Amino acid sequence: MTVFNALLPIFTEYGYIAVFVMLLICGFGVPLPEDVTLVTGGVIAGLGYANEHNMVAVGLAGVMLGDGLIFLGGRFFGDGITRVKFFKKLLTPERYCAVQNKFAKYGRWVMFVARFLPGLRTPVFLTAGMSRRVSFPTWLLMDGFAALISVPVWVYLGFYSAKNIDGLFDMVHRGQHILLGLLVLGAAVGVVYWWRSRQRSRPS
Repeated sequence: MTVFNALLPIFTEYGYIAVFVMLLICGFGVPLPEDVTLVTGGVIAGLGYANEHNMVAVGLAGVMLGDGLIFLGGRFFGDGITRVKFFKKLLTPERYCAVQNKFAKYGRWVMFVARFLPGLRTPVFLTAGMSRRVSFPTWLLMDGFAALISVPVWVYLGFYSAKNIDGLFDMVHRGQHILLGLLVLGAAVGVVYWWRSRQRSRPS
């Protein structure tokens, strides 16, 4: 709620450009909640300061560009990017190894799930770029697919709850749990499908 109260007057004053810039900052791993930023963008649309559909488009552009800069930074500069103090602190050797292990175990889907886990998103995309194990089109597909789910959810939640701010953040927390629940359900379905496919492919 504190972040929301700080962002609301800024977004009301500067509109789309403020939302876009804040989302870019979120992409760099700064501890500014992306979901609250998007919800606040939706709220100003609900209060008449912006158009909700345009806000979704701005939200998608902001999160994708922020994530893309991190991925491409890792891609072009490789390990050298961790010489920068900010990135060195963000991506410790232990965290880099942990993310690499996740990629080895789950493949490209790590990038899809990372979009819903703010603390992991930047390290995952940075590692994906640094390791050169992920092509740019693959990153774009996985992150874009996830963003098409998360961004409209948060913006429209803010838009339709703009007149009920008191209950808004209860819904945000509920929405976070629902999204995570859907991710877990999707992962479970994927595991079952993979296991059945493997069983069928085995010679009887």
